[in-house]
Amino acid sequence: MALIELSDVSRLYGSGAQTIAAVDHFTAQIDSGEFTVFAGPSGSGKTTLLNLIGCLDRPTSGSLMVDGRSVAATPAAELADFRLHRIGFIFQSYNLIPVLSAEENAEFTLMLQGVAKPRRRERVRSLFAELGLAGLEQRRPDDLSGGQQQRVAIARAIAPEPAVVLADEPTANLDSVASNDLLQLMRQLNAEKGITFIFSSHDPRVIDLARRVITLEDGRLVADEKR
Repeated sequence: MALIELSDVSRLYGSGAQTIAAVDHFTAQIDSGEFTVFAGPSGSGKTTLLNLIGCLDRPTSGSLMVDGRSVAATPAAELADFRLHRIGFIFQSYNLIPVLSAEENAEFTLMLQGVAKPRRRERVRSLFAELGLAGLEQRRPDDLSGGQQQRVAIARAIAPEPAVVLADEPTANLDSVASNDLLQLMRQLNAEKGITFIFSSHDPRVIDLARRVITLEDGRLVADEKR
């Protein structure tokens, strides 16, 4: 069974003549272990699609299954708990909490899950060593470079071992060197740990590294290339 199953999914905004289809009758399946990018220009529906898969929004019509769960049929409270435990998020603006240290930021989802502090600290410090962040555990976000902040965000996303990690334009605020380093890191995590990554991006560097490129235009799927 596919990890993500979208069947004739649409997400509409507005009403009547002002209705806009941000996602328009979209159908695709994504398996565990994929390294996939939703590509297309601004306004093509990439972020809306990620929000649907991330259970931050629900389809207006069609069927969406994430890790065996129907997004439309699951009550909001259950969906929030499912999102907490099964989906990791990486944002272009990092979304780190300024008053927390790097390791406290990386532990945040584990804390929300109720994981005991010694266990979550052990997990995060191991990840920091793998992600090139050793020695930066006590720094606040303002004392880290953009690339380092995004690595902390990656640690936060993968620490709970989610079913899928969703990355919305993760390189948008990084220079070319930091972008390339970050992408190679995520590609390595995908290859060595089997972590499923789904990106939204119009960055050619992200698209070039992806193993599957799903191209959208005006909310519709126009191409699906596996490499």
